[in-house]
Amino acid sequence: MSTTVKDPVCGMEVDPAQFETTFEGLHYAFCSEQCRQRFAANPHLYIGVPGEKAPAQKGEELLKRRRFQLDAPLAAHDAALLTEALGAMMGVKAVEIVGDTVTLTYDLLQATADQLEAKMEEAGAKLGAGWAERLRRGFVHYMEDTEVGNLEVHPHHGHG
Repeated sequence: MSTTVKDPVCGMEVDPAQFETTFEGLHYAFCSEQCRQRFAANPHLYIGVPGEKAPAQKGEELLKRRRFQLDAPLAAHDAALLTEALGAMMGVKAVEIVGDTVTLTYDLLQATADQLEAKMEEAGAKLGAGWAERLRRGFVHYMEDTEVGNLEVHPHHGHG
């Protein structure tokens, strides 16, 4: 009989040795590298602290809708492949590709713009390289980091 553990990011039952990590002396396993990365970046979004549940433990979602500009429009076949690759990611709720614009709706507790951009590039899509587009993406990354950082629960000091 195989024992499984719950992925703290997405809630899937997984093998305890799958994409495993240790945090604060406790063992965690994940369904994918994507979930392991989300946990590593902000563990207290998922595990909380004594006396206070984390947003993921409460079943919260943090839906974002973002547009990503590509260098050039994709051929229909390439757009279909990109849609499939992005749609397979945890937390991606909708993918729309029109011309050179990719519009994604995703749960920020499960996926980040940075991870989505990496998946697009892995699938062969070239993101806009102009300075304004790079600056906009950098700003989105900063805003997401700030938003999830503010949602993390932290131990309360001074009690006792």
